[in-house]
Amino acid sequence: MSTSEPTPRRGGRIGVRDVAQLAGVSTQTVSRVLNNSTSLREETRARVLEAMIELDYRPNNAARALGTATTRTLGVVATDVTLYGPALAVAALAAAARDAGRWIAAAYADATDELSVQSALSHVLGQGVDGIVLVAPHARTRDALLDHASGTPMVVMHGGPVDRQAEGTSLVVDHLVSLGHRRIGRLGGPADWLEELSRRSGYEAALAAQGLAPGPSWVGDWSAEAGHRLTEQVVEAVRSPNGPTAVVVANDQMALGLMAGLRARGVDVPGQLSVVGFDDNPDAAYYSPPLTTVSIDVTAEARRCVAQVFGHETPDEGAAPRLVARSSTATAVQSPA
Repeated sequence: MSTSEPTPRRGGRIGVRDVAQLAGVSTQTVSRVLNNSTSLREETRARVLEAMIELDYRPNNAARALGTATTRTLGVVATDVTLYGPALAVAALAAAARDAGRWIAAAYADATDELSVQSALSHVLGQGVDGIVLVAPHARTRDALLDHASGTPMVVMHGGPVDRQAEGTSLVVDHLVSLGHRRIGRLGGPADWLEELSRRSGYEAALAAQGLAPGPSWVGDWSAEAGHRLTEQVVEAVRSPNGPTAVVVANDQMALGLMAGLRARGVDVPGQLSVVGFDDNPDAAYYSPPLTTVSIDVTAEARRCVAQVFGHETPDEGAAPRLVARSSTATAVQSPA
């Protein structure tokens, strides 16, 4: 800003008039910038944004809502954000909202506590959000949350018309069958999670399409510790007559724990047992051995959620899931370990 321009007041709360004064524009022009209007010259927009930064101006969403009936804010209710999948989803939603000229108001909850999830929902509704995206809810609480939305638009992350979770798990099964595996077990997540329901259905449908029956199954809690804790049961199954030659794991973190436990018990991966994960987290390529897994286009899913919750035309579903083949899978062994 030029030093010859009038200096706005510095005491108290900075408002639209202060920004307009420093930028040398009208308050209506500042409002058009705030509302992401496309009719402004880029030079004017840049000048207003520069003034906002210099003044550390922060829009009062509640006040703006009085005149526009919108806060341009997306509510996000998320659970288990210590896990890679939910954390990535929240980050992708924040980026998609920002690209659409919106912001997010997030609340985090304990997925095992329905009251906690409902409290988080009440919190974001209290922010006057224009819509809500649910990230990683339990199946048993999803309908209750939808009923409590008080007319606010709400969508579920990974709840689009194409079930990419099931599609990704189908890729895993097809990959293992192509390597000669016919006895394929599974280590799943908590039974009532939406992601678990989709990934399990993809596994079962893909096996049925190949004329194969599901192998032995185990239930974990998405953590590496759970995969490690269940290792003894997996080893017992592998060493039994007609035991599994491959295990489909519902996420990469449980696969990490399982492979560490297998290594400690002298079971070679993939020589005696192939292991596949899901999510393609940033560390998966550096596991021992590097993990075969599935990559999901979370960015496209976030864009779909943002568009749908604000009533815009839903963009395409994005790229299909992609199998990332690494060295934790190999040709099936021909006899039990």
